[in-house]
Amino acid sequence: MSEKSTSRHSPGLVELESQATFTTRGTVEPPPPEPKQTPWKRFVDGFRRFDVEDLGLDPNMSEIEKAAIATANLPLCRSLKGRHLQMIAIGGAIGTGLFIGSGTVLQSGGPASVLIAYSIVGSMIYSTIQALGELAVVFPVAGAFVTYNTRFIDPSWGFAMAWNYAMQWLVTMPLELLAAAITIQYWDKNSNPAAFCAIFYVLIIFINLFGVKGYGEAEFVFSLLKVLAVVGFIILGVILVCGGGPNGGYIGGKYWRDPGAFNNGFKGTCAVFVTAMFSFGGTELVGLAAAESANPRKSMPKAVKQVFWRITLFYIVSLTLVGLLVPYTDPQLGNNDGTARSSPFVIAINNAGISGLPSVMNAVIMISVLSVGNSSVYGSSRTLAALGAAGQAPKFFSYIDRKGRPVFGLLVQAIFGLICFTSVSDQEDVAFQWLLALSGLSYLFTWASICLCHIRFRYALDAHGRGVDELVYTSQAGIWGSYYGLIMNFVVLATQIWIAAVPIGAKPNAAIFFQSCLSIPIILCSYLGHKIWKKNWILYIRAKDIDVDTGRRDIDIDVVKQEVAEELAILKGLPFYRRVYHFFC
Repeated sequence: MSEKSTSRHSPGLVELESQATFTTRGTVEPPPPEPKQTPWKRFVDGFRRFDVEDLGLDPNMSEIEKAAIATANLPLCRSLKGRHLQMIAIGGAIGTGLFIGSGTVLQSGGPASVLIAYSIVGSMIYSTIQALGELAVVFPVAGAFVTYNTRFIDPSWGFAMAWNYAMQWLVTMPLELLAAAITIQYWDKNSNPAAFCAIFYVLIIFINLFGVKGYGEAEFVFSLLKVLAVVGFIILGVILVCGGGPNGGYIGGKYWRDPGAFNNGFKGTCAVFVTAMFSFGGTELVGLAAAESANPRKSMPKAVKQVFWRITLFYIVSLTLVGLLVPYTDPQLGNNDGTARSSPFVIAINNAGISGLPSVMNAVIMISVLSVGNSSVYGSSRTLAALGAAGQAPKFFSYIDRKGRPVFGLLVQAIFGLICFTSVSDQEDVAFQWLLALSGLSYLFTWASICLCHIRFRYALDAHGRGVDELVYTSQAGIWGSYYGLIMNFVVLATQIWIAAVPIGAKPNAAIFFQSCLSIPIILCSYLGHKIWKKNWILYIRAKDIDVDTGRRDIDIDVVKQEVAEELAILKGLPFYRRVYHFFC
C-alpha cells in the first residue's frame, strides 16, 4: 500500500489494517476477537480505577480552583433517569419522622402545633430545594451542595459542612438498621434483633454494589410503595373523618375541640420543630444525585418541583387527617417502642376498628427505614468522594471504579454500618443516643448553607455583569426565598437550643442538652481547625472572585441564553392551564 493512499485513511482504519492479515487471494481478514471474559473476571475488573486523563491541575492553583475542577471531572456514572430523580424527590424522605415521629409531637404539641410547625418547616424546605435546584442544574458536579460551600462561601466552611454531612449519613446507617430490626418485633418479639440487622445490612450493601443504578432503582421502588401507602391512608382518613368506618359516627373536628388544638402552649409548638426537621431530612439528596443524572437540565427542574406536592399532599394533608382522627391524649401515643404501635397512622386505623391494615403500615414503616439506610450509603460515599477529590479528605476517597462507584466511601460506610450489632450490648441505648447526637442538628446547617450558597451565586453573577437570563432553571422562590430559608433555619435552630436547655415537663439536664446540640461544637471545631491548618484567614470569598463557569455542562452561554429565551417564548404562548401545570410539575 502506497504512503499516499495510507494517508487518506482514518487513524482507526490504519490501525485496523496494521492488525489485519492478508490471505493469498488478497482479501483482508479481521483481527481475532478478544477472549470473552467470565462473569467473575468482569466483576473484578469493574472495581479497577476508571481510566481518566490527568486533569493537569497546576500546583499553584488555590484550593477553591482545585476543588471546582476536580469535582466537576469526577467520573461518577451518569445513569440516573428522570423517573429516579422524581421519585427520590417525592418519596425519598418519607420515613419514620412522618409515620412514627408525628405521634410524639402530636402528644406534646397538639394537632394545631403539628400543622403550624410542619407548614413552616415545609415552606423553608421548599425555598431551600428550589435554590438547590437552580445551582444543581447549572453545576451538576460531584458533591453538589457540599462542594458549593467551598466555592461560593469559604473553603473552611465548606470543609466543616462537608464532613458534617458525611458524618451525619455515616451514623445514620447503623441507626436505621437497628430501627428496621425493631419494626420486626411488631410481629416477632422473641428473635434476636441482631439477626435481622445482619439481613438488612447485607441487603443494603448488596444494593449499593450495583452503583448509582442500584440505588436509583431501589429508591424508585421504596418511594413508590411509601407514596402509595400515604395516598391510601389519605383516602381512608377522609372516609373515617366523615363517619364511613366500621365503628361509624361522624368525627369531623371533635378532637380539635376536646381535648383541644394545642398542648403545652407556645413551647409545645416549638418542640415539634425538631421532629418536623427530621421528617424532611434527606430531601437535599436529589441535588447530590444531579452529578449522576443523565440529563440534569431536564430531570432536575421536574424533580425539585415535586417537593411542593410532597409537602402539601404527603405531610400537610396526611397530618391534618391524623390530627382529626387521634386525640393528643390517646395513651397509645406514648408507646414509643419503634414499631407501628406508636404510629398515629396505625392508631387511627385501630380506633376505627379496621384489622389487617396495621400490619401493612408496619411493613411500610420497615420499608421507609430501609430506604433511609440505602440513602445513607449513597449520601456518605458520594460526599467522601467529593471531599477526596477536593483535597479535603485522604486522596484514596476519590477512587472511582469503572462502574462509577466510590469504592472507599462505600467501604467506610460498610464499616460504620457494623455498629448496628451493638444491639446485643447492654449499653445499646447509650451508644445510639450519642450516635444520634452527632447528626442531631446537621440538617439545619446543611439547608442554611444551601440557601447562602444560592445568595452568593446570585451576587457573583451580578458582580461579573451577568444575569439569570443564562440560567436554564431559576428558583421559583427567587433570592428572597433563599433569604427566608436562611433566616428560618436559624429560627428553628434557636428554638431547638431553647427546648434542649429547658425541656417540656422535665428539669434541665446537661446530658440531654449536649445530645441535642453536639453538632454545633463539632462544626465550630472543624471550621476553626481548617482555618488554622490551611492558614485561611478570610471570612468569605468576594463575589467578584467567585468562579461561575467551571463545572457547567452547557458551556456556550450565548447558545444557552438563546435556548432559554425560546423556551420562555413557547411557554408564554401556552394556554393558562398548561402554564400552571408547568409551574408546579
